[in-house]
Amino acid sequence: MFLKIDPKALDFNVFSTIGDQWMLITAGTKEKCNTMTASWGGMGILWRVPMATVYIRPQRYTKEFVDGNEYFTLSFFGENYRNQLSLCGTKSGREVDKVKECGFTVAEGAGGAPYFEQAELVLVCRKRMVVPMDPAAVPEDVKKEFYPNGDYSWMYWGEIVEALVQA
Repeated sequence: MFLKIDPKALDFNVFSTIGDQWMLITAGTKEKCNTMTASWGGMGILWRVPMATVYIRPQRYTKEFVDGNEYFTLSFFGENYRNQLSLCGTKSGREVDKVKECGFTVAEGAGGAPYFEQAELVLVCRKRMVVPMDPAAVPEDVKKEFYPNGDYSWMYWGEIVEALVQA
């Protein structure tokens, strides 16, 4: 069972939670959604509201779902879900039903945004801005290491409209 809390009451290290523990970015509907593992992102305040940023490469199937919907979710799991997060980061939803493979149960947050009941924390985000990464603004060492194929990420800003924690 989840409890809704004020996003400003969240108390965790965003660097280790996103960068080391990872998160799932999910969009679509309860009936048809896709998810992907992400370890790039951030949180803060923009335009006086709690905001999350995520980065999605153009070839990712989840991008189609995030682009096609007003809301997306960020789900955070305990270490016991590391294998499922690995699967969601290495398999494409075009070829595998990741939700079924992982044994996740889909629930619905604000705006009809899908999330997973197995998560410890869920942030429901209303998409507020989408911008393609400008290759000219990316440092050469970053291009070489992270974008050797020129598949620059798109940047998504989502207003955190709902924060849900396991009770």
